[in-house]
Amino acid sequence: MDFDVGARLREVRTARNLSQREIAARAGVTNGMISLIEGNKTSPSISSLKKILGVLGLTLSEFFQEDEEPQADRFVFRHDELKKITPAQVAEAGIDLPLNTLTLRRVGTGKDSALLLLHEIYEPGADTGEPYAHEGEEGGFVIEGELLLEVDGRAEVLRPGDAYLFASTKPHRFRNIGPDRCVVVSASTPPTF
Repeated sequence: MDFDVGARLREVRTARNLSQREIAARAGVTNGMISLIEGNKTSPSISSLKKILGVLGLTLSEFFQEDEEPQADRFVFRHDELKKITPAQVAEAGIDLPLNTLTLRRVGTGKDSALLLLHEIYEPGADTGEPYAHEGEEGGFVIEGELLLEVDGRAEVLRPGDAYLFASTKPHRFRNIGPDRCVVVSASTPPTF
């Protein structure tokens, strides 16, 4: 089941008695963007969503967590049980490519473990947006395709079999620069989704 970013953002915003205009001004995005996100007519990049959530006092992990029950006794998760945490609706690509060009499937819930494990699919041109930083560490392997990874102002192209590991406190960004989809299996701590 897809995570409804628009409904969740509207729920959190209204619970805090904030208007779309107030959120937009504080986050440095347009009022129209907030309206389009809440109406599920566009999908924000990760960096834009982080700016918006910062205004709301939420981390990505808290935003995507919902009221999921912990699954601590489980140790196997089938593909169809993985939580898809990005919206599936079609959005127009602009300068800031939307999250729907990036599919993330999470193992378990944010309450189960101090480790976040993701299966990521970057469609051609998919980009996490402006470099962003957060607490923790990240690592992963490229399974197929090409991925441009920028960390702290340095960029490297990764291909199948290549891996990465870095402190997430350094600004970073992921982008599929190839003509085909890019598949990555990654882990980070603490969980951010």
